[in-house]
Amino acid sequence: MNIWARKPVEELCSEAGVDGEVTALPRSIGVFALTCIGVGATVGAGIFVLTGSVAAEHSGPAVGISLLLASIVCLLAGLCYAELAAMIPVAGSAYSYTYATLGEGIAWTVGWCLMLEYLFSASLVAISWAGYAQSSLHQFFGMDLPAAWMSAPFDVKDAWHIYRTTTFANLPALLVTVACTLLLLGGLKTSARVNNVMVVAKVIAILVVVFVGAGYVHTSLWHPYIPPNTGQFGVYGWSGVFQGTAILFFAYIGFDAVSTMGQETRNPQRTVPLSLLLGLGICAALYLAVSFVVTGLVGYKDLDVPDPMYLALDRAGPAVAWAKYLVGFVAVVGLVSVLLVTLMGQVRIFYAMGRDGLLPAAFARVHPRTRTPHIGTIVTGVVSSIAAGLLPLALLNDIISMGTLLAFGIVCGGVLVLRRTRPDLPRPFKAPGGSWVPLAGALCCAGLMATLPRLAWIGFIFWLVIGLAVYAWYGATRSKLQRATRA
Repeated sequence: MNIWARKPVEELCSEAGVDGEVTALPRSIGVFALTCIGVGATVGAGIFVLTGSVAAEHSGPAVGISLLLASIVCLLAGLCYAELAAMIPVAGSAYSYTYATLGEGIAWTVGWCLMLEYLFSASLVAISWAGYAQSSLHQFFGMDLPAAWMSAPFDVKDAWHIYRTTTFANLPALLVTVACTLLLLGGLKTSARVNNVMVVAKVIAILVVVFVGAGYVHTSLWHPYIPPNTGQFGVYGWSGVFQGTAILFFAYIGFDAVSTMGQETRNPQRTVPLSLLLGLGICAALYLAVSFVVTGLVGYKDLDVPDPMYLALDRAGPAVAWAKYLVGFVAVVGLVSVLLVTLMGQVRIFYAMGRDGLLPAAFARVHPRTRTPHIGTIVTGVVSSIAAGLLPLALLNDIISMGTLLAFGIVCGGVLVLRRTRPDLPRPFKAPGGSWVPLAGALCCAGLMATLPRLAWIGFIFWLVIGLAVYAWYGATRSKLQRATRA
């Protein structure tokens, strides 16, 4: 077994062009739809939930700095993604790029991290959606869903103290995940059109809320902008700003989702890099604007609530009460688009790993009518819906950020390796700044990982150990590359 065996770039690109009933994915996505996929996956739980919780627990009003730093790190990684996506326009994003640059063992690790990132991100988004849906029903119609079916039957406190609650399941979170899975089974074109409409609507609505709320901002709430550290690492001060950056980085999963669609994109050498950078610019602007308005309307210590945008508009007064309806619409519709794209990204990771033999071949099977990887879609939907219904929000967030940062950092390293080992390959897009951009991206991702809480590290290492066991038992023995090498 050679864990350093690399899959040639030419072979990856050749496979992406195969046209057959079992493996073909049609190229049907353009710049607008792909940009909407990136924005759809990024403007979600981060802007509706995490902005408030990070301000309350870590950064204070300086959550804007945390978001700006996260945007800069994501830009460095995004430029590296764009270079590799233009060279290797295939499904699988960071997993496929790593297979071509750093070898099968590390590619498996990245693919396993992406499973953590996508499967549980989908669950986290579904849980956030359920919270906003309940708030909207209560605020506007005076309706309250049965509490026994509105939250997970398990919760976490004091690190790994997991305890049983009095509830049965988070039924709305489970059902919305099932609904998005059924939509994906209908085909990519249908899913992309629905996502386009939802993304345009939520961006317009967020801009309206920002402009309305900006007129009621109290700048006194921004002082001190960086609250003094409490003596504990990560609780205010600059350590809180950096830890907030690492936690918020989870929100930028959307840019990996863009590259997972490389095999289904028209003219991917141009479309993928352009969509990556356009999406990043739009999302960074929206996140920063919302963070300034929310922290300018509510004292940061009061923002640790499931719906901080609602709370901010409440504090603005009755004159803007109408805007709460808009927030309800944005949250409920907008989070569905995030969930849809997140599930879509995980299906493409399964597809790529099934294509290479590291997972069962059924994951790479494409339905003859809808042209979607239907088996992978069903598995993704089942796992994510169960996790959304049974797992608490607190158990998911930090571990997902860990997986996202590791995948982004390895992609940056892959750019450096491929420039050295295959300088002859055509690069339709090349990250500027020579080796400094990928090096800075890798170091920034590693630095942010170091700031995450111990619980995130424990959970992440536990996940990696399981992944390595699965690879040794299944992936390494059935890998198509390993079998070809032995032959």
